Amino acid sequence: MARIQITVLFVLSMFLFVGTGSQASAQSFACPVTKPNGKMAPGQTQDTMGGQWYGNGDMWTLLWPDGTVKVVSPGGPGEVLEDGSLSMKFPWWLGPRAEGKLTITGKRLDAWAPPLRARIPDGYGPHFQATGLVFPMEGCWEITGRAGHASLTFVTRVVKIQATQQR
Repeated sequence: MARIQITVLFVLSMFLFVGTGSQASAQSFACPVTKPNGKMAPGQTQDTMGGQWYGNGDMWTLLWPDGTVKVVSPGGPGEVLEDGSLSMKFPWWLGPRAEGKLTITGKRLDAWAPPLRARIPDGYGPHFQATGLVFPMEGCWEITGRAGHASLTFVTRVVKIQATQQR
């Protein structure tokens, strides 16, 4: 019986040690955020929705300033969901190679996290798609949108700030 208790204590202490190490490494991780490249979707201007354009000729999106999604709740951009996840809107424009439905996946780069969830409603037409990306937690996230033969990947930092803090 004592041997089982020692084994259980050892396993629990390893989980605590690994968890603490992951949190420390996430805090010191330099998130390689994607910078806007100025490539605009056809028919759009630099001023569209703030102009932080990122694209590749097949798909385009707008990035948040400084590569950081700042979720402010209440009264600001984004939303903190009931489960603590952080939701933010992202617009996507789809070129001719981006046929079919848009799918979006995401993974946290600086520590373990559940995968990103994407809200992709219908009804926006063939070339524009509004989406809501739901990040399970703060951190450094790699996002990939795919449709048909087209894909676009970018990296963004996600933080939750209080409504009274500077944006």
